[in-house]
Amino acid sequence: MTVALVLLTAALVTVLARLAATAAGILTRVDGATIPAVLVRAARAFAAVPTLACAVIATKAAVIR
Repeated sequence: MTVALVLLTAALVTVLARLAATAAGILTRVDGATIPAVLVRAARAFAAVPTLACAVIATKAAVIR
């Protein structure tokens, strides 16, 4: 059960990270930025989602224990 939950959570975080990166890239491009700037902002958004997820999970784990 726990392995399945971990895999499901990892898949969900990956999907959310891709969605956030896509949205950030589209919004940046609509704003008139160059392609390299779009890629940088999308990469930052993609990296921020798992970081935030890890912080939330660590906080919840500390509260539970």
